[in-house]
Amino acid sequence: MSKRAKKQVQKVVSLDSLKQINLNAAGLDIGDDEIYACVPEGRASESVRSFETFSADLHRLANWLAECGVTTVAMESTGVYGIPVYEVLADQGFEVNLINARHIKNVPSKKSDVLDCQWIQQLHTYGLLQASFRPTEEMAALGALVRHRDMLIRYRSAHIQHMQKALQQMNLKLTNVVRDITGVTGLAIIKAILAGEGDPHQLAKYRQPECKHTEADIAKALAGHYREEHLFALKQALALVEFYTQQMRQGDEEIEAKYASFKARPRQAQR
Repeated sequence: MSKRAKKQVQKVVSLDSLKQINLNAAGLDIGDDEIYACVPEGRASESVRSFETFSADLHRLANWLAECGVTTVAMESTGVYGIPVYEVLADQGFEVNLINARHIKNVPSKKSDVLDCQWIQQLHTYGLLQASFRPTEEMAALGALVRHRDMLIRYRSAHIQHMQKALQQMNLKLTNVVRDITGVTGLAIIKAILAGEGDPHQLAKYRQPECKHTEADIAKALAGHYREEHLFALKQALALVEFYTQQMRQGDEEIEAKYASFKARPRQAQR
């Protein structure tokens, strides 16, 4: 029998209407300073309530949801705003589902926080929302440390650019003869400049043997205008680079300690 014939003999069946799967579902719309929560009809005098975002209010929210018989909660994954809400509700024993905002189509009417939480609650009741992946608490903590370290790297990089700008303003072409101005040769020269050394030939003697350019090349690049305002900017930029470098070292130690605690446990206990 051909594929076309098979398609012709397929029976048409009527689809059942949507069934409510999560009968004790709540929906949350989370903002910076206010949270709107919707629970099933008939569980409270009002099915939608608003709460502030202070810690005491988050516990009030959890207590109200428990009083309404809620066991599962859906909320948009709204970055840092949702983290405290998630943690408080999860600690209270609720099943918390983080939902990608792009997967929630808003109601075809004027947008409001009340409508949003009602829509989320309704979709979650019918099981139409798919929770985003949420790592274990320990992996989430490690991820937070790694993201924090990435932020420190970006801040440090910005101040390295400030150092480069100050050097260029003095027409010191150190970046042309040194691959990395925060390397051994680059830092030694910059610190000597900030200590008052202005002789290009003396500064060139800080060149390390592995440096590609000669002392003559470096001395030529360091013949510029050592103006006080640019030296001041260079000094402050260097101090900030060194500060963030130290912060990164401390962050690396914290990450290493966290990761070592994972490896120290039996494999079965980590599951």
